[in-house]
Amino acid sequence: MKKHSPWAWIPSLYFAQGLPYVMVMTVSVIMYKRLDVSNTDIALYTSWLYLPWVIKPLWSPLVDLLKTKRWWIVTMQLMTGAGLAGVAFTIPTDSFFQFTLAFFWLLAFSSATHDIAADGFYMMGLKAHEQALFVGIRSTFYRIAMIFGQGILIILAGYLETTSGIKGAWRLTFLVISAAFVLFSLFHRYILPRPADDKPGNTDTIAELARQTGLTFISFFQKKNIGVALAFLLLFRLGEAQLVKLASPFMLDAVEAGGLALETSTVGLIYGTIGVIALTLGGILGGIVISIKGLKFWLLPMTLAINLPNLAYVYLSHAMPESMWLISASVALEQFGYGFGFTAYVLYMIYFSEGPNKTSHYAICTGLMALGMMLPGMVSGWIQEQIGYASFFIWVMICTIPGFLVIRFLRVNPTFGIKNTQ
Repeated sequence: MKKHSPWAWIPSLYFAQGLPYVMVMTVSVIMYKRLDVSNTDIALYTSWLYLPWVIKPLWSPLVDLLKTKRWWIVTMQLMTGAGLAGVAFTIPTDSFFQFTLAFFWLLAFSSATHDIAADGFYMMGLKAHEQALFVGIRSTFYRIAMIFGQGILIILAGYLETTSGIKGAWRLTFLVISAAFVLFSLFHRYILPRPADDKPGNTDTIAELARQTGLTFISFFQKKNIGVALAFLLLFRLGEAQLVKLASPFMLDAVEAGGLALETSTVGLIYGTIGVIALTLGGILGGIVISIKGLKFWLLPMTLAINLPNLAYVYLSHAMPESMWLISASVALEQFGYGFGFTAYVLYMIYFSEGPNKTSHYAICTGLMALGMMLPGMVSGWIQEQIGYASFFIWVMICTIPGFLVIRFLRVNPTFGIKNTQ
């Protein structure tokens, strides 16, 4: 059987991995805002959609045991296409909010399962030197998926709103992406390699696997300095977790409601394209500087970087500028700082996961990371509707204080993250 180059499947696999997450977490917020759902309901119910990523470590062993990683990838992409079609077909209904949320749940679980399978398949389908070579490629195409989802798709939906109405526009947008995922599934069924070690596990070991999984969780919560680590994972992005849920509604809301009254396509350009590019550049720079001086040296500057640029939204909500250049620059500044500061968060998760079971412990860290976004996000819409956008963004700044407090207690090896240290 012909062996396809990794270039034939890695870009498309990681583009397909990133897009459903963006659809669930960002596109859904903008769509519901355009469909006149309240900020309280948008923030509460879309934050619940983080749950599959929170509990992902609990069912990842089943992906190892049942079927092959290749089967899971192809099947979850087909399920994602079905979920997207479900959203599209229920948008025109009177009970669209309840129905579309149900399909977003299907999308979220399919996407989280796809993440498990794709990352496992990446290690099986490539040799060690290829894994190192393509790690940047997979990250790049995941970011491109973010730009496509938050930027191009939102711009498309905004254009269609002027020709097909709001509900018609979003229905067409989701149908297009649904069709794309059916094609992804068919393409990957043909193009993905068939590694010899990609095979189902022995189901006789389910009881033993459950026992080992339990022991892994216990060992994680017995790690030294676990209390400080938990506080860091849950509180470091306390402000950002709330801001991210209300940034798009703030830009879309009417001036009388305290918003900037931007068009849907403009939000796609500013927040979904310029913002994501700035986020990516910040992350790249963060990785470079940590490789020179190490995580410990950059911990405070990166905490400042992820939090202080939130002042851009304090400014926007008080000044209410009409200049697209000024709004774009403010969003780019906040997103660049977020990307730069988030590097410290990711590196600390890697650092804390070191030791036996580091893969499983890192998965638990990512679950806690999602929980740290989910819980504050759930109440953010209600808070905003009680106090207004201008006061809400000041509240976001107050919520950055716990992050500054907790980093004082973190213990990090000064050499961790420095390139080529012995």
